[in-house]
Amino acid sequence: MEDFTFYFILLFTTIILLSILNKSLSRKSDGLPPSPPGLPIIGHLHLLGPLPHQSVHALSARHGPLITLRFGSSPCIIASSPESAREFLKTHDADFASRPQSVAVNALSYGDSTFLFAKYGPYWRFMKKLCMSELLNGRMIDSFSPIRREERVSLVKSLLKKAESNEMVDIRGELIKLSYNVITRMMMSRRCTDTDGEAADVREIVEETEKIAGMFNLQDFIWFCKGLDLQGLNKVMDHVHKRFDKMMEGVLKEKEEERREGKGKERMKDLLDILLDVSEDVNAEVKLTRDNIKGFSMDIFTAGSDTSSVTTEWALAELINHPSILTKAQAEIDSIIGKTRLVEETDIPNLPYLQCIVKETLRLHPAAPFIVREATKDCIVSGYKIPNKTRLIVNAWSVGRDPEYWDEPLEFNPDRFMEKKNVGVETKGQHFQLLPFGSGRRGCPGASLGSRVVHATLASLVQCFDWKLDLVLDMQEGPGFTVPREKAFMCVPKARFNPFVTMGL
Repeated sequence: MEDFTFYFILLFTTIILLSILNKSLSRKSDGLPPSPPGLPIIGHLHLLGPLPHQSVHALSARHGPLITLRFGSSPCIIASSPESAREFLKTHDADFASRPQSVAVNALSYGDSTFLFAKYGPYWRFMKKLCMSELLNGRMIDSFSPIRREERVSLVKSLLKKAESNEMVDIRGELIKLSYNVITRMMMSRRCTDTDGEAADVREIVEETEKIAGMFNLQDFIWFCKGLDLQGLNKVMDHVHKRFDKMMEGVLKEKEEERREGKGKERMKDLLDILLDVSEDVNAEVKLTRDNIKGFSMDIFTAGSDTSSVTTEWALAELINHPSILTKAQAEIDSIIGKTRLVEETDIPNLPYLQCIVKETLRLHPAAPFIVREATKDCIVSGYKIPNKTRLIVNAWSVGRDPEYWDEPLEFNPDRFMEKKNVGVETKGQHFQLLPFGSGRRGCPGASLGSRVVHATLASLVQCFDWKLDLVLDMQEGPGFTVPREKAFMCVPKARFNPFVTMGL
């Protein structure tokens, strides 16, 4: 009985002390935007459901477009309107040029050696310049267009064959395969469906990485849990990291051997070739390490794989649920392209309604609903005092549904982008009512590549097939960084025509 009394007093005292500490931490948040009531220790974590962007959207709808939430002991500013997004991502872009670190980032992605999560500084600026000048500039993206076309042709041929045999198709699986093949071929000249080893491992490793990184980790938010692996995630993260590192080390050694022996001189350089060229350049502004190369590879695989397939799936699902819009898109493609060849990436500028469909999909279903930043110094934004290291989350999902800007914001209506006030709205971050790729200096450098993949893939599926089902697809969202549809759908595609008959393919 005495032992029980002792432990009860100890527990009660701990709770009281933590409550006092929690109030002390709350006082330090004075000067931040308003905050809904929270709980000791956990702050507002109990208000977050399995889809955090929807939970935060509901809180912002009640408490305003600029609020403070405490995730454990970490205060976070939430911006949920075009105006507040503009204030942080344009007016104060330089003050929020870093991203917060997490246990998962450090464990899975080589920490500060990556580009995606690197601190704002000389290395990040060098890598951003390298992306814009060599890795992901227009010339390099154009050079990879034959790869993207080959993968689209492969997809359409596969679907035509299944349509002929009246075979059910896993649409999500087909789109994911296409996006992974594009990325692995660009990155290391291997198809994800190859059976020779490394490329086939990429998809499994990336999926495990995204799953772990998306888990709630006590070490990131509860101050007294830092360094304590109470959830057993560290061992899992270490295992996944070692798998990726071993796979990349094998790819790099093989690539280096090819370069030493002069193999593949006539072969087009992939992104690994360029990174190795830079790492061997004694005059380079920044010396790229092996970890830098591996970290950038992880960035490309994680940021460039699921995003395009998820967006294309959402667009196709919306068209299935809105057959009149699908018919209108098919009529546009038929009138511009005809039925004698497959639509090409170079045709997309001549297909304005298809572009509107993609914009409307990205408005309602941004692949990255949260734009996450971290303050690099103390600053004042909209009259609020924001301390250094404070996290910022711009909810792009909320911004795209802002009722002050968008008419009937929950309705899927591509025609809205044909209206005068929206006709020039783009998706690359300069218009703050539409932020699927972020904005400012830390906007997605692969936005142009992702846009090409989505437009051309969707156009091919709309051109060659009828997507009519006898049911309305469930449009509920599922958990994950890229917010996929909760339920994948299976269907038997119905061919409209075979473009390859006249093309001789």
